[in-house]
Amino acid sequence: MYRGNLAGALALTSAGDRATRMEIGYFLTRAGHGDALRYRSGLRDVFSLTTGGTRKTLVSAAADDAFAYRHPHAGAPARLVDERVGKRVRTFSYAGVNRAAMTVAGSEHLGLPEVFAQLENIDVCMGWLGRWTRPIRTATALPAPLLRSAPARAALTWLSERLPGSHREPDSDGRSLVIAVARDDSGRALATTALAGPDPYEMTASFLAWGAVRAAAPDAVLEPGVHGPVAAFGLDTLRIGASEVGLHDVDEPSALRAAHDGTDPVTRSVNRTFG
Repeated sequence: MYRGNLAGALALTSAGDRATRMEIGYFLTRAGHGDALRYRSGLRDVFSLTTGGTRKTLVSAAADDAFAYRHPHAGAPARLVDERVGKRVRTFSYAGVNRAAMTVAGSEHLGLPEVFAQLENIDVCMGWLGRWTRPIRTATALPAPLLRSAPARAALTWLSERLPGSHREPDSDGRSLVIAVARDDSGRALATTALAGPDPYEMTASFLAWGAVRAAAPDAVLEPGVHGPVAAFGLDTLRIGASEVGLHDVDEPSALRAAHDGTDPVTRSVNRTFG
């Protein structure tokens, strides 16, 4: 997704060439519940802030193979490797809140190494489940080999099509948050970027529309072939696009001050642009 690639690129640019590991986490938050950056979603939010199609995909993905960018074995160069969904769980600590997220496939595995050649390990993580992340990851990991059988896949498909609330529209107060952490070889965090914006559906649609308009502009200079958003548009241009679609950076000191004085740093950042 655009916002994960952007957050990762901003963190990597700030960290410099020592950053060889990247962790990107996607989270759901809500407006109107105090500081949106301190809100931790749970199972109720997965049902009320997502569409039936998204939940169907989440269930059916339990039987699917995914991929990641890392060393396939010691001494080998980093590349895309097969890896099941939820193989790892990462904890993202930001603004005094710890959020767990499980690994998933993502476009960042493809787009970021294209621009940052020093990368050796990328984890893209989904943190929508909140405190249920680890229990659900464990529950799906144990029977993972069995879920790949034809009968199990058919059962999961049947279940995913009969989830409750499949035709219910998402609540209107949903917001998106993506956190990117650039680390060195030892795992030490070098730089962290947090981007907050509208709900994931509005954000994705707006960013895709912006990309299409930008690519069609008469003065657009694009390299032939398939590229990630950072390589395709350039980091500075992508930052401008983010501001236009309502995606804003929130630095951690400001978030901590806002938590102390009871204000919402996301609301306070509405008029900020990427500098």
